[in-house]
Amino acid sequence: MSKTSLLNIGYGNFVVSSRIISITNPTSSPMRRLREEAKADKRLIDATQGRKTRSIVVTDSNHVILSAIQAETIGQRFVVKEDEPEEEK
Repeated sequence: MSKTSLLNIGYGNFVVSSRIISITNPTSSPMRRLREEAKADKRLIDATQGRKTRSIVVTDSNHVILSAIQAETIGQRFVVKEDEPEEEK
């Protein structure tokens, strides 16, 4: 049985790390369009807890998740999670 790894995207919100395709900054025009299209298609998940959006996480299920944590910070957390060795039983 494989262990599912969760990635903290801030304020008590987590995403399954193996499902993440990209972690991006929300400031570019393509990212704004992606956000609007996801909202129109009911694929947008707002995990900002009412704060300013600082990163966008895209999953393999085509969901777009907004986070109030910087993309660089989430990326560092993701790298640390991926580098951790799995525990042996």
